[in-house]
Amino acid sequence: MKKGCFISTIVVLVLLTAGLVYYFVYQNKGSSVRNTTEKPAYVDISRKVVATGTINPRQEINIKPQVSGVVDELFVVAGEVIEKGKKLARIKLVPSQVNINQAQSQVELARLRLTDAQRELERQRTIHEDNLDVETAKANFENARQEEARQRQLFDAGVISEQQYNQYKLELELRRNAYENAKITSTNSLSQYETQVDIAQQELNSAVSNLRLLKEGVDQNSKQVANVVNSPVAGMVLDVPLEEGTSVIERNNFNEGTTIATVADMNTLIFEGKVDEADVGSIDEGMPILLKIGAIPDQQFDAILEYISPKGVKEEGTVKFEVKAAVKQTGDRFLRAGYSANGDIIIHKKDNVLAIKERDIIYDGDGKTYVEIKNGDGFDRKKVETGISDGLNTEIISGLDTTMLVRVQQEEPEMAGS
Repeated sequence: MKKGCFISTIVVLVLLTAGLVYYFVYQNKGSSVRNTTEKPAYVDISRKVVATGTINPRQEINIKPQVSGVVDELFVVAGEVIEKGKKLARIKLVPSQVNINQAQSQVELARLRLTDAQRELERQRTIHEDNLDVETAKANFENARQEEARQRQLFDAGVISEQQYNQYKLELELRRNAYENAKITSTNSLSQYETQVDIAQQELNSAVSNLRLLKEGVDQNSKQVANVVNSPVAGMVLDVPLEEGTSVIERNNFNEGTTIATVADMNTLIFEGKVDEADVGSIDEGMPILLKIGAIPDQQFDAILEYISPKGVKEEGTVKFEVKAAVKQTGDRFLRAGYSANGDIIIHKKDNVLAIKERDIIYDGDGKTYVEIKNGDGFDRKKVETGISDGLNTEIISGLDTTMLVRVQQEEPEMAGS
């Protein structure tokens, strides 16, 4: 009995399997014999490469302070349009006492150097006015001249030798040269001491300015307030990433500094995106781009491709190349920095050409293309010559016209509930 039940179960399973196979085969056959047709139509076709990226300002500047401290007051907010030189923030200085003590010591040292230089200058002026250095050299020259005349008489009388006389003659020449040099260098020496006083005065001014800069944030020489941050460019404030009371660090060779505000010219925007390596060989600078911005779905924007990176970067297993395009703004919509966008780079475009759906074309092994044309109750295969395709529509160069009915090879999937 058990054996009979087992055989009955197997028979039932075989019948169910056969029924299912017959059902699916019948359904597929029914689908395959659909005779839906469409006529060729004139449409615009374009081949394009898609780049994904964002809309950014061409010039965007992060403005940083010249001194460290705490933000005492902010003068701008994000979204505000400003002119060049606009005050952005005021920094309250919190200087180190060690730095202030060092600066004060430098001021005192510079003041002592200036006093010494002034004292020496006064002494040299007195010497110059009394002509003491020149008079001393002149007296020495006169003494040497008189001595040389006396020794020449003794030499002529044969009292002294020629060698002894030449010594006094040489001394006379040395004293004469010293006298001439004294007259020349008297004025030059005074100018040197005046220059030393000027240098000492500049060192004192620099030390005082440095001390004032540490205490008040004001440069005494340039009259520039270093603790007030001004915008170096005109534009729109995109971001103010801090609040009043926030500590900031100055920009220097060892630190990038804290950003007070980000300012950009929103009248000049660019599209920055990435293109797959399979498509980058098809594009060139100067090609038109049609931008589709996610935040503005009802409008498209034109752009011109102006840069293609010479080096690719591997991202998620594929190599991408950076591209940049100048955006043409229409003026009726404000484009914000950071908008996500897709750029259709138009490689080739044809307007008002005869075309059919890509799905309805039959390709054989030797590269020829065909379509099926309705002929009475049946269909005839007809060879056609195709042109460009956008993946949905394909241009028909020859072989069809708008009166022919082309068999649909693949039906569009039906919507649920239709």
